Amino acid sequence: MTYDVISTGSKGNAVVINDILIDCGVPFKKLTKVFKCIKLVLLTHEHSDHFRASTIKRLAKERPTLRFGCCKWLVKRLVDCGVSPSQIDVLEIGTRYDYKQFAVVPVKLYHDVPNCGYRLYFGRVRAFYATDTRTLEGITAKGYDYYFVEANYITDEMKQRIKEKQDNGEFAYELRAMNEHLSKEQAENWIYENMTQKGKYIFLHGHIDEA
Repeated sequence: MTYDVISTGSKGNAVVINDILIDCGVPFKKLTKVFKCIKLVLLTHEHSDHFRASTIKRLAKERPTLRFGCCKWLVKRLVDCGVSPSQIDVLEIGTRYDYKQFAVVPVKLYHDVPNCGYRLYFGRVRAFYATDTRTLEGITAKGYDYYFVEANYITDEMKQRIKEKQDNGEFAYELRAMNEHLSKEQAENWIYENMTQKGKYIFLHGHIDEA
């Protein structure tokens, strides 16, 4: 299996795993080397760092037969971007969808808007993708080959940053990050419980301090 983390974090997210693009929150120019080879675009939620309307519109124009997979909460957003309903595969949480060369299963995640992750199957190779979630409790992916999971912040560092801002009377946007994203400690604990020696963990969505 091959993968390319084109961008990850609050400035934009896009990851290509084999011929699947997961999330599309970057300018189109960042996809110029890969967009002709993509066979499926999987989308997770509506936040602009994961769903950039202008890029999706351009993708739909450049690739009029390209398939877009998403859960029901993104269907209207896709249509508004100019994606034909005939190109959209509406996916249900927990249901497996076979695309001949690969299969996908959406996984429910927990954020401040409806969100999902994905299980990906390429023959015997299995991958798990999850970002923008406050917890992975109750979700298992034991013995998978690849884990694309966010580790957004280190808890003690984030708490110190929040305290400093609050002491200075500043707005601490980091409070939202702690409430809606997975910490490095949570991610590593979950990985430890699920990954075996054959697995590989690809760190996604690290926190970048704002000026």
